Amino acid sequence: MKVGILAGGLGTRISEETENKPKPMVEIGSQPIMWHIMKHYHTYGFKDFVIALGYKGHVIKKYMVDYCNLNSNLTVEIGNGIVQPHSGDRLNWTVDLIDTGLSTNTGGRIKRLIPYMGNETFMMTWGDGVSNINLNELLAFHRKHGKLATLTAVRPPARFGHLEFDGDQIAKFSEKPQTAEGWINGAFFVLEPEVYDYIDGDDTQFEKEPLERLAADGQLMAYKHDSFWQCMDTLRDKKRLEKMWDSGNAPWKTWEENKNNYENSSHWSQRLHRHGNGAYVTH
Repeated sequence: MKVGILAGGLGTRISEETENKPKPMVEIGSQPIMWHIMKHYHTYGFKDFVIALGYKGHVIKKYMVDYCNLNSNLTVEIGNGIVQPHSGDRLNWTVDLIDTGLSTNTGGRIKRLIPYMGNETFMMTWGDGVSNINLNELLAFHRKHGKLATLTAVRPPARFGHLEFDGDQIAKFSEKPQTAEGWINGAFFVLEPEVYDYIDGDDTQFEKEPLERLAADGQLMAYKHDSFWQCMDTLRDKKRLEKMWDSGNAPWKTWEENKNNYENSSHWSQRLHRHGNGAYVTH
């Protein structure tokens, strides 16, 4: 199963970091946030990625082309220019890098990616948000309900400290807790190829008409994730994520805690097959 990542936006709300690179290439702990997202998917056995490029897409292309050499020891034969990497971080990912236009909106980018998804169920997310969501459970939820689209509903962290009062006395203080109400769209979608027909063209914002129409047709379901989720919209968000990473307790670093539990999850996901009546069985 393939994973689409939207990485073409301008990132205007974090312009301090995006003058020379797209937002998914903004680094957390010396690696782009997109790398963190891809590592999380890989934890659950997903290794085929399709990335929608736009603003400064050449930066992402160069990063992917150079990744193996920059993260490995090298043997270089100077005479003929042959470079052989070894004993490094050699990830078994396959990455399609697709130019989807500089000003194309989110829906248009998804529509342009769908032909690369193999005419089957695929995952899709934004290139600027991390989470510790259990992707196996998300996929099982999607396959069980049999609808065209699943989005992950999250409750984001509050921007400010939360106060609970007893009269004028503060009975409880929580520094920037996760909000208790207000579910929002946290991306981490699972989609069927038929969502193509709900997207009009390049100018379509996926979060508007397509999702509204899918909901009206009874084809949109929400997987409620009440654990960690954080987008990187602003410099404040970036600094918050960096602080978590530097502390050694980044909640989205699932590839360490789950590497033994999910090393065979790609085989698990491949054993589920969709039938015409919407049911799924294992083989």
